[in-house]
Amino acid sequence: VINPKKKGKKKKYVNSGTVTLLSFLIETEVSFLDYIKGGTQINFTVAIDFTASNGNPSQPTSLHYMNPYQLNAYGMALKAVGEIIQDYDSDKMFPALGFGARLPPDGRVSHEFALNGNPQNPYCHGIDGVMEAYYRSLKSVQLYGPTNFAPVINHVARYAASVKDGSQYFVLLIITDGVISDMAQTKESIVNASKLPMSIIIVGVGPAEFDAMEELDGDVVRISSRGKFAERDIVQFVPFRDYIDRSGNHVLSMARLAKDVLAEIPEQFLSYMRVRGIKPSPAPPPYTPPIHVLQTQI
Repeated sequence: VINPKKKGKKKKYVNSGTVTLLSFLIETEVSFLDYIKGGTQINFTVAIDFTASNGNPSQPTSLHYMNPYQLNAYGMALKAVGEIIQDYDSDKMFPALGFGARLPPDGRVSHEFALNGNPQNPYCHGIDGVMEAYYRSLKSVQLYGPTNFAPVINHVARYAASVKDGSQYFVLLIITDGVISDMAQTKESIVNASKLPMSIIIVGVGPAEFDAMEELDGDVVRISSRGKFAERDIVQFVPFRDYIDRSGNHVLSMARLAKDVLAEIPEQFLSYMRVRGIKPSPAPPPYTPPIHVLQTQI
């Protein structure tokens, strides 16, 4: 350590002491996009609330009103949020589920039915495919209840539990009018799912009080069940009414909605990878088209 003043005054001055570095560590800060570039797949599943509290779909006051001229509250939320998240899902095939309805032909109540009517293959092609299946379901099922979230959370958790190596991450989008019936079971499901590669986005539609959703969000108080706290925060709640105009027909700012819907996903994703010590795979080299040598004839 050199003191320039002393060095200038004393001819025999060597230094004012030395600093010895015993060890050091270089850590690379990896981002969400490093994993995406390395091939981690994001899988989106959509779950829609078909409970009677939404109102009769044939009435204009219903959140599920089948208006031939414009999207209803669910259609608008699904399209707006879906178009944001579909860019992160490479195959654009979305499992789409419904909950809280009585199904034909026998009227049994289901809390995880395939919107396209095919439980073996609930995948819909793109957000337009999900919208189509949603409208088809509205015509065939009977809105019922109660509002149980746990079955659809556990549905996605079963898939997430089968691939914990960081190659896939699951995001469940639940669109609901917010009156939840199975709070204790839902908390239990979320605490269990917090150990898995998954996140949950809850979009609340309609004018209800969303206190229960704020509680599930866990930003203020980390969610717990039977004395066990969630390993990490995996829920993001967004009240859709904050993003639409007074008429309720148009999204005011898609950019703001996109930002708030996806705000917590990258950090939730990274916290899973960090805890598990999973590093991103190296990105493949950029594609270079083959060079065709033009042979000229003389």
